[in-house]
Amino acid sequence: MTSIKETSSTNDYINSNNKHVVILRRVNKSFQVGESEIPVLKELSLEVHAGEFISIVGQSGSGKSTLLNMVTGIDFPTSGEVLVTGQNVTTMSENELAAWRGKNVGIIFQFFQMLPALSLLQNVILPMAFAGILPRNQRKARATELLELVGLADQLHKLPNMVSGGQQQRAAVARALANDPPLLVADEPTGNLDARTADDVFDIFVRLSSEGKTIIMVTHNQVLAGRVPRVIELDDGRISRDEYSGVKVSTI
Repeated sequence: MTSIKETSSTNDYINSNNKHVVILRRVNKSFQVGESEIPVLKELSLEVHAGEFISIVGQSGSGKSTLLNMVTGIDFPTSGEVLVTGQNVTTMSENELAAWRGKNVGIIFQFFQMLPALSLLQNVILPMAFAGILPRNQRKARATELLELVGLADQLHKLPNMVSGGQQQRAAVARALANDPPLLVADEPTGNLDARTADDVFDIFVRLSSEGKTIIMVTHNQVLAGRVPRVIELDDGRISRDEYSGVKVSTI
């Protein structure tokens, strides 16, 4: 694993690492609880290359979801630097973040978060409308293609509550792909699914990874985590294990 270079400026730093989709550099994150400051991430540094499929594991409270929030720009570090798809997400305004996230990051949640009044097709079209990347007359065709990709060709016009949890999660994957982002981030995407359905959703991730998508997945499912090429384990806000195909790789 190539170490992060010390450079004189953020621009030099980004340019020298243009094959990295994610770079976290000495990230600390603390939360204020009453009069106490609770550290959650501690001097955490991480590099994710384009096309990598990574699972993040660890006990509850180890910092997994907080780490994802740093990567997606949902939350910001107390100190340190977060660069994703060449952008320093800690320096962007809320409007800039929303526009950047819509084009660069697809997020898949444990609880699906489908809009209940919209059909699966309309749920997938929605991110395209927000980002404004595709012309209006092309969005339905792309959403249909994505739902077909995840095996929902016959469910396009159904509302979320008319399909199973596994089908909702498949639709959530299609929605995350709507704007063809280079990075997919999944927070416990199989946590509410039975073993067989979880395998089906995971197989979609494997296929997307083989096609070049960069995927970061938080999971408690040790079986699925073991099938991912690179496993990162967090313990008390630090990386305690970073392995690729069972071989120890150097941390930064």
